[in-house]
Amino acid sequence: MSVQKNLILGIESSCDETAAAVVEDGRRILSNIVASQIAIHRSFGGVVPEIASREHLRQIVPVVREAIKQAGISLSDLDAIAVTRGPGLIGALLVGVTYGKTLALALDKPLIAVNHLEGHVHAVFLEGTDDGNPPPLPAVCLIVSGGHTVLYRVESESTNGARRFSYTRIGGTRDDAAGEAYDKVARMLALGYPGGPVVDQLAAYGDPKAIRFGVPKMKGNIYDFSFSGIKTAVLYHLRSHPEFQPEIAGREQSLARGERSADALRKLSTPATLDLVASFQRAVVDDLVTRTLAAAQQHGVRSILVSGGVAANRELRATFETHAKRHSLKVFFPSRALSTDNAAMIAAAGYPRFLNGKYEDCTLDPAANLPLA
Repeated sequence: MSVQKNLILGIESSCDETAAAVVEDGRRILSNIVASQIAIHRSFGGVVPEIASREHLRQIVPVVREAIKQAGISLSDLDAIAVTRGPGLIGALLVGVTYGKTLALALDKPLIAVNHLEGHVHAVFLEGTDDGNPPPLPAVCLIVSGGHTVLYRVESESTNGARRFSYTRIGGTRDDAAGEAYDKVARMLALGYPGGPVVDQLAAYGDPKAIRFGVPKMKGNIYDFSFSGIKTAVLYHLRSHPEFQPEIAGREQSLARGERSADALRKLSTPATLDLVASFQRAVVDDLVTRTLAAAQQHGVRSILVSGGVAANRELRATFETHAKRHSLKVFFPSRALSTDNAAMIAAAGYPRFLNGKYEDCTLDPAANLPLA
C-alpha cells in the first residue's frame, strides 16, 4: 500500500526575489525556482521597494508555473499553498500573499501563512545532518542577512506525530543588519552590489589583523548586535586616508563598464584596500560568532543553526565550525543555494503547520514587521 505524500507549494516575495517551490513532506525538494532582481537594483546600490513590487507582479505567474512544471505535477496535485506573510517590504509581500490567496481559493486548497524568518530556520532542516536526521533541538539559531541579524532559541515538541516549533528571541541588531553593513562598506569602496559576496572573496587576499576595529559594547542585552559603528569606522578611515580615492574612482569606472567580477576589482585594489576589507569582515564575523556562541552556552543548547544570505559567507562558516568544535557544539548551515531567500524553505516551514491544521482564510494580510513567536 502506497504512502500518501503531501505536496506543498511555497511562495516567497518578501524582498527582491520572486520564488516558488514544491516540497514533498517538508523535506524533499521537487522544484525551487528563484527569479532574482539583483541586476535591476544594482544601479541604485540597493533594493528600491516600488521597483521590487512591480517586478514581483511581472514574475509571480511564470515563476509558479515553472515550479509546477519542474516538479512534474499539476496544480490540482497540491495539498496546500504556503506563502510568506512577513516580515519584509509591504508591497512585495502583498504580491505573494494576494497570489497565494487567489490560488488557494481557486484550487480549494488550504492556505498557510509562514514567517520569513521561520523559513530561514527550516532551510537548515531541509537538508539535515550527514546521517539524514534533522539537527538536534533545542538550538540557538542565528539568522543573518541583508535585512535581519537576530538570535532565536528554537525548540520543538511532537503532538500526534506532528512537530510544533517554538521560538524565543534572544537578541538582534539594534541598527544595521550585518548584510546591510557589507553592502554599505562595498558602496564606499566601489565594490558593487550586492557587497557581501565580493567582500568575502577579496578579504581572502588581505590581512584581517591590519586594522583593529573596536568591539561594540552593548548595554542591557549582551546578545544584541550593532554594526553601524564598524561601518562608520570604515568611513572615517577612508576620510583620513585620501590616497584611497584614485583607486575607488578606478573601480567606479570598472563597474560602469560592467566589469564587476571579484577578479577584476581585485586587480584595481591596492594591498591597503584588501587589508581594510579583510579587517572589516573579520570584525563582523568575530562579533557574530562570539555572541552566538555565548548565547548557545548560556542556554545550554545542543546545536547552533546559522541561516540567511550572509550564512553563505566563507569566513563565517569556517570560523563558526572552528569555534563551535572547541566548545563541543555542533553547527549546521543550509547549502549556499538555500541560505539566500527561496521558496523551498517557505514550503518546508509550512509543512508542520499543514499537519497541525494551522490554516488561513482570504482575510490574510501581509505584515511588514511580523514577529517570530
